[in-house]
Amino acid sequence: MHAVIKSGGFQYRVTQGQVIRLQKIELELGAFVDVEAMSVGDGENIKIGKPTVAGSKVRLEVINHQRGKKITTIKLKRRKHHMKKIGHRQWYTFVRVTEITA
Repeated sequence: MHAVIKSGGFQYRVTQGQVIRLQKIELELGAFVDVEAMSVGDGENIKIGKPTVAGSKVRLEVINHQRGKKITTIKLKRRKHHMKKIGHRQWYTFVRVTEITA
């Protein structure tokens, strides 16, 4: 069985037991969070919600919080002797899909 969930402005297609990386969720390690599914299917039978499927639930377990790779940006104004270097590291939360109910 698979489901499509939405978290942090992104949509993810998940199956039971899968580990996915989401935008940072402010929860402790080992905590569970329930998310409504946008669509649920098991191969031939697919239910699509408007916007979510009524009564559907995807249970996620928080495994780890981690930061991504550093992204650097340079702002340069030519012929003005002005350059600025900016860096950013995004926080991510790794979750395991423990249960999908439709």
